[in-house]
Amino acid sequence: MQRILIVDGQGGKIGRTLVERLTEKLAAISPDKALCEITVVGTNAMAAANMMKGAPGVRGATGENAVAVCARRADIIAGPVGIVLADAMLGEITPAMACALSSADAVRVLIPMNRTQCENIIVGVKEISLGAMLDEAADTIVEMCVKENG
Repeated sequence: MQRILIVDGQGGKIGRTLVERLTEKLAAISPDKALCEITVVGTNAMAAANMMKGAPGVRGATGENAVAVCARRADIIAGPVGIVLADAMLGEITPAMACALSSADAVRVLIPMNRTQCENIIVGVKEISLGAMLDEAADTIVEMCVKENG
């Protein structure tokens, strides 16, 4: 069983949408949800609460220590690219969070966000809608879970 960690900050909208799409796709191929376990961690309480509303039964936590602990246990880490960049998301990503997420022994599925919240521009990324990026991220994670359990 794959342990998936989804991390987001600010309002948690990207994380919530990813949780919704991921659980929908997983339910379509494995109704008993035995392929993975999803945990969400918000950089703040609002982000965590919003992501937890994305699917029933999703475990959630908030804060720097939760990021560090959950990153150590994860097989797959997903979220906006800013989660691995210290001081991104208007400062919500602490250096300790970025270090824990970027050095974890997990595969990272990062959504490129060429916006001011990440204060970084990723060149070579095709211009597609956020919805299409989230679908692609969810599809990638599902493929990894199926391959691992397959």
